[in-house]
Amino acid sequence: MGEARWVTFDCFGTLVDWRHGIGTSADLVAPGRGADLMAAYGRHEPMVQAETPAMRYRQVLAEALRRACTDVEVTLIDDDATVLGATIPYWPVFGEAVAELTALREAGWNLALLTNCDRDIIAETQRRLRVPFDAVVTAEDVGAYKPAHHHFTRFEQAHRVTTDRWVHVAQSYFHDMVPASQLGIPRVWVNRLGEGDDPAIAHAVLPDLHGLLGVVETVSAAGRR
Repeated sequence: MGEARWVTFDCFGTLVDWRHGIGTSADLVAPGRGADLMAAYGRHEPMVQAETPAMRYRQVLAEALRRACTDVEVTLIDDDATVLGATIPYWPVFGEAVAELTALREAGWNLALLTNCDRDIIAETQRRLRVPFDAVVTAEDVGAYKPAHHHFTRFEQAHRVTTDRWVHVAQSYFHDMVPASQLGIPRVWVNRLGEGDDPAIAHAVLPDLHGLLGVVETVSAAGRR
């Protein structure tokens, strides 16, 4: 039996519709302002994570939402700051995700999540993904948030995986493509938002997860040459 081959994934934004989750949840506490708050939240979350890398993700969600509300001049009731942490287990999985994850498993790939959240959150989210994962590394586990390298190095050390048997797949250029590039990990950028960052940083670029198995196989084969 050959050595294990791994595909690692970011979760929120890649497999789970993070933008929909943030926007609709924010709309519950500030009706009609969900889109504004989602945009502002996206600016603040990385700053909160960088300032306090040991902070639990539920607290990050609450603090980034408070700052977003200040930005767009929304008055937030103190208790409502927990809305994102309360709703995150119900954020929708992208429609193609389960089928593409299943195809990878059936082709013999091991699957792992490298996620910027807590263990309890990812455990609740995995029930919606409905596909078994062979490993999970959370921000809670490593005491840091991507784009720091801790998730990648913890996974590499725990599973003794080398880059010729590893492909990383993610939507976030900032959180995932940049550090994976710095570490020499073969990578597929799922550019769901049509962002204008340099695509040359990735070994392949997809608009969503459709056809992922073939792309992963191609990227992996190129890395072994």
